Amino acid sequence: MYSGRTGERIDMVYWIEGNYIKDALEEITHFMRDWRNDQRLTIDSRTVDIMAAAHNLMDVSEPYMLLSGYRSPETNAMLRRRSSGVAKNSLHMKGQAADLRLASRSVSQMARAAQACHGGGVGRYSRSDFVHMDCGPVRTWGG
Repeated sequence: MYSGRTGERIDMVYWIEGNYIKDALEEITHFMRDWRNDQRLTIDSRTVDIMAAAHNLMDVSEPYMLLSGYRSPETNAMLRRRSSGVAKNSLHMKGQAADLRLASRSVSQMARAAQACHGGGVGRYSRSDFVHMDCGPVRTWGG
């Protein structure tokens, strides 16, 4: 995965033989921080699992481009002022969501892979060319 904003890249194993690797999850939390103010909140491993499972289903080697991981309440409020598509109580503020893009796959392909995981919410943002994945209730939206 790489950040479209900071240019950082992260490739790692975060889970082995049924156990999460603490240091790897901490690095993921740092990577998925709110890049606007450098605030961070522990990223829910269930979200990382959904992202990884969907990526495996698509059989790609290209890393995700992370557009948004954790969002501080201040960042979320600013984005809500700019767009009607930002939830007031977004799961991004709980470290439970990610907005992702792949150059080699369409929004529809990514969304279908994420939905096949049956792990949480999947939002299609075709105009902006990204998919939202979260570990909240299973649901879908967007077009």
